[in-house]
Amino acid sequence: MQFDLTLVDWLASVNHFMTQGGPILYWLAAVVMLCWLCVMERLLFLYGYFPAQQQALLTRWAAREEQGSWHAQAIRAGWLLQAKQALQQNLNFLKVLVAICPMLGLLGTVTGMISVFDVMATLGSSEPKLMAAGISLATLPTMAGMVAALAGMFAHARLTKSCDRRYNSLEKLLRQSIHKECI
Repeated sequence: MQFDLTLVDWLASVNHFMTQGGPILYWLAAVVMLCWLCVMERLLFLYGYFPAQQQALLTRWAAREEQGSWHAQAIRAGWLLQAKQALQQNLNFLKVLVAICPMLGLLGTVTGMISVFDVMATLGSSEPKLMAAGISLATLPTMAGMVAALAGMFAHARLTKSCDRRYNSLEKLLRQSIHKECI
């Protein structure tokens, strides 16, 4: 059995899924795209820009004549705080976007159930075939919201851990240069 999906087939499948899930899925898709755009920005910063910033900071610190005074330590602490802020930029925004995903899924559930009750009230019947579209509107956004939230939580946790690791490494490198001066 071979699965050979062309781009047109894939787009048709996505369009069918979005149509079955209702308008809430379009909002959820926008939040998910914004979430992954934020993840890509953080990855680009961590692997593209931060290593150069770290090296520049280490070079500036090594160029200082004295590193052991209180004043030098305050400057070092300020530089570390700036580095930490740069590393953690947009992580809280990403966390908010991840939290929005299941809420949008639940909103889709509510709108889908309203659709089911509307069909039941209009036709005076609880025939499953008539309620299928509303049930689809109720379940698909919930599932999509939960899947998006799980993927987003994983990405957020990995990015946070990577940022913490890089910050600790920078702090350790700056601390080692102080100890070398004292010896």
